[in-house]
Amino acid sequence: MIEENVKNLLTELPPGVALVAAAKSHEPYEVLAAVQAGIRIIGENYVQEAEPAYELVGRQAEWHFIGHLQKNKVKKAVGLFDLIETVDSLALAREIDRQCAEISKVMPVLIEINSGHESQKSGVLPEDTQTLAIEISQLKNIRLAGLMTIGPYSSNPETLRPHFARTRELFELLTHLNLSGVEMKHLSMGMTDSYRIAIEEGANMVRIGTAIFGART
Repeated sequence: MIEENVKNLLTELPPGVALVAAAKSHEPYEVLAAVQAGIRIIGENYVQEAEPAYELVGRQAEWHFIGHLQKNKVKKAVGLFDLIETVDSLALAREIDRQCAEISKVMPVLIEINSGHESQKSGVLPEDTQTLAIEISQLKNIRLAGLMTIGPYSSNPETLRPHFARTRELFELLTHLNLSGVEMKHLSMGMTDSYRIAIEEGANMVRIGTAIFGART
């Protein structure tokens, strides 16, 4: 099933759109099966879930952190992941910078946008994004590489369109600022139910779990 799902998705996605297999709660052998089917990027929500999967898969894939990152998990995260998609504060950015300096690594990151202004969700508010981007650009061991958003939960994915559009506008704004050390490459938006709309609104990276692995247990 995983092999067929991956092949169907890779065939469907337009050129230039990267597929992140969101592996939350799925077993390492399932992650390996996805990689063997053609997945090149694994997305993990928790450091502790990523570790056993990484032991099995290793560098056969690129590893993205796509969950809420607690500061006490940063040290392990920077050693394991190739990109952190969920930076939402200067404090977190500084901790990533500090831990990366310890291992002589420069970590590409995305700013997570709370595009729905939801009080219960992490992410920086759209109106605060430019300030955070400028602050991140001044850190030596962290490099801003784009934006990410989830958007509010909805049974109708079409309602996410304005949130994706607003995030794309921020992406374009930051691109035009030409901040030193910032390369706006990735616009990570859309999941299993909403990735088609996200792509229409400019996403060049989608995070898909259920359509690859099936429903979570």
